[in-house]
Amino acid sequence: MADFPPQKTNIPGVILAGGRSSRMGSDKASAHLGGRTLLDHAISRLSPQVSSVAVNAGSEPQCGLAFIPDIIPGKAGPLAGIHAAMAYAAKLEGVSHVVTISIDSPFFPAELVADFIGALDHPERIAIAASEGRSHPVFGLWPVALAADLESWIATDEKRRVRDFLLRHDVAEVQFPLRPTRAAMLDPFFNINTPDDLIEAERWLQALPS
Repeated sequence: MADFPPQKTNIPGVILAGGRSSRMGSDKASAHLGGRTLLDHAISRLSPQVSSVAVNAGSEPQCGLAFIPDIIPGKAGPLAGIHAAMAYAAKLEGVSHVVTISIDSPFFPAELVADFIGALDHPERIAIAASEGRSHPVFGLWPVALAADLESWIATDEKRRVRDFLLRHDVAEVQFPLRPTRAAMLDPFFNINTPDDLIEAERWLQALPS
């Protein structure tokens, strides 16, 4: 049986990179920010926080990490990626929770997982991120025991929204502060949806303290 509360030494992390990227016009994972791909940024930021890193995507990325395709067919959205992450982690020895992050938010907090762990008070609680009063539910710490419930819910709910699924469960919303830069205060969950967002992300990257 997995210990509770979990520690980063037995929490795998999964990068969700399976979105359609329709507003971006190309695959987000391979988009370049500061000379590195968004996938590279996600890997380097997540790796120190978890026991291992895997990637959920529509096709296998060339990065040497474990590849986790959706189990639920039909492009069911981010919940399908979260479900795939849960199902993958449930097969790992001693693992009770899995962390998911989004490929398109390269500035997420270095203390993300530690703060998630601190918000758990029982094994079936979900922890999700928030900033400036807005939740970012794709950034979450998920009990793998909920995989079957999530699969059933996706099969029966037409809208398949992450927030609607969370209403069924006990959830801790963990608030993260804005990050100081040389220009202004940066929302750590700034996300890149369009080419213009990528240009803005370059400006934020240059403004971060070295």
